[in-house]
Amino acid sequence: MSMPSELFRLLDVEKAYDVGRKGGLFASGPRRRLAALDGVRLSLKAGESVAIVGESGSGKTTLLRVLLGLTSPSDGRALYREKDITLLQGEDRDRFCREVAMIYQDARGSLNPRMSILDLVAEPLDHHGLCKPSERRDRVAALLSRVGLPPEMMERYTSALSGGQVRRVAIARALASSPAVLVADEAVSGLDVSTQAQLLKLLRDLQREMGVSLLFITHDLGVAAYLCERIAVMYLGRIVETGLTKDVLSAPAHPYTRALLNAAPKFFEPIAEPLGGEIPSPIDLPPGCRFAGRCPEARDDCRASDPELVAGAPNREFACLHPLIGEPAFA
Repeated sequence: MSMPSELFRLLDVEKAYDVGRKGGLFASGPRRRLAALDGVRLSLKAGESVAIVGESGSGKTTLLRVLLGLTSPSDGRALYREKDITLLQGEDRDRFCREVAMIYQDARGSLNPRMSILDLVAEPLDHHGLCKPSERRDRVAALLSRVGLPPEMMERYTSALSGGQVRRVAIARALASSPAVLVADEAVSGLDVSTQAQLLKLLRDLQREMGVSLLFITHDLGVAAYLCERIAVMYLGRIVETGLTKDVLSAPAHPYTRALLNAAPKFFEPIAEPLGGEIPSPIDLPPGCRFAGRCPEARDDCRASDPELVAGAPNREFACLHPLIGEPAFA
């Protein structure tokens, strides 16, 4: 029996939260629903690298929690190797935990400061029984070397390491279980540019050498362009454009993607005017396209019809009635 090429699949995933309960934000009014995710469709194939980008509040963190099985969708299905993540039990759950490794944004906070680097990196090996006790130090030394750290560092603690070194320890720990998927949440943010460049090159080289899939959550389009072959742009709980990174960033189809590109600072050029308008409340979305109130291309039909994610050019999908390039291929 052949293994599915798609490791993760999200099928029209929705995640809504009740607000207005006793003691809540709208305690005096009727109960309302906040849609953090609204009909998300996404896949991650074996060996593929995908970037999830968008402003704060776009739904990236909620999407991450659904993928890791930390929260259940309100509707739709989240699958890993064609099995519902929320229903995984026994061997299937153990396999999921071994094959999906997380690199946290707060790498230092995710590592126990009372454990040595040896014990931190070896913990996945011990938990999953992946090596004999006699092989433990050699395996950790090999993992540290792979991420560019000297094996002698295994006797130290995270308090004695720099920010870049701590991130490398976190990557070594993630690699310890020989995962099929690396999930990274803003894994290089907060570091100086030279350290960011080193870590990005490390991640790209590891992804290519090991054939591991990479799902990278970021707000930095430059990082997405360097690291990932495919990109998904999120806005208010929905993916509004997806495709090959080089195609999407060189010729965006959705006005929101173009706005994100324009907002990125460029050397020796004035900073572009910020995107106008107010971000709609996810609790009380306007009719029609949720981006229409901020979109310079909006027309009357945009405020009446809510566009779905449809195929446009080959390997491109976008949710826009009047795309900047091409036309949606409606079925």
